[in-house]
Amino acid sequence: MKNMLSKQERSESNNGIFLLSDAAKGQVLRLVSIDAGKRLSHRLTELGLTPGVELMLVQNSGGPLLLSVRDSRVALGRGMANKLRVAAVI
Repeated sequence: MKNMLSKQERSESNNGIFLLSDAAKGQVLRLVSIDAGKRLSHRLTELGLTPGVELMLVQNSGGPLLLSVRDSRVALGRGMANKLRVAAVI
């Protein structure tokens, strides 16, 4: 029988770390790592997305994700969001 867990449930079972694109709207998160090349990592750092920063997912409705980070709003495409690993803040 096929595993019936959602993508987020499967990834959260791996030490509570999952992709930003799998997070739920309104969830408060901590950025764990950026799995991207040098240019994209530098650009995300310029936007305030550094490992350890807390952020909130404001919108995740199929298109770009809208984040609240360091008193700013940042829009990220799904490709970029798939390179960010986060953990839920409890």
